Amino acid sequence: MLKPHATCDDEAATAASGTVPVLDIETGLGRIMGDRILYLKILRRFLHDHGATPCQIRAEFNAGNYASARLKTHSLKGAAGMIGAHQVYALSLALEAALRAQASSLLEQMQQLEMAQDRLLKAVSNKLAAPEERHIAAQDMAPDPAAPAIQLLLARLASHLREGDGAAIDILENSATLLAASLGVNVYQEVAAAAHEFDFDAALAALLRCR
Repeated sequence: MLKPHATCDDEAATAASGTVPVLDIETGLGRIMGDRILYLKILRRFLHDHGATPCQIRAEFNAGNYASARLKTHSLKGAAGMIGAHQVYALSLALEAALRAQASSLLEQMQQLEMAQDRLLKAVSNKLAAPEERHIAAQDMAPDPAAPAIQLLLARLASHLREGDGAAIDILENSATLLAASLGVNVYQEVAAAAHEFDFDAALAALLRCR
């Protein structure tokens, strides 16, 4: 059954309260049914894929490429939400809207995002370097993507995404380990991040690109 998910306003209000950690690990784990090994892999992908994204957003803005800056901001927002980074999520959400409106506060908002990202990267790096996490085995399962059960799971996921059905989020959470192993962590994260934003068209497009 589909569990209630936080809305954009909920995320922003939570971050603005100043009471949440830079990296809310429990939220991140909750999105993937507590799979700690997969969560650590997603954190590593975040460092690799989004470590420099705020700087890239500023570079695109300085070049006058508002659409590209907004796209990068949208991507960072989804990835931050996926790992439980409420502050970066909320600031990305606000910056995305400001870029769309070409607001006068853009420079200040980009600076706030950059500072929040610096704190997040430090928190992620510390988490990955923690002794208890370093000893977790890297269980890189490689299931046969042609196996009937996996094909059926992917077909069900694609069908729900195509219909804009929130049940797709349940599949992404309940079968997170199998899907990440079948699709690759980076593709799984892209699909899941878009789905959690209820951007089912983007999630479907990401899923179909790898098939």
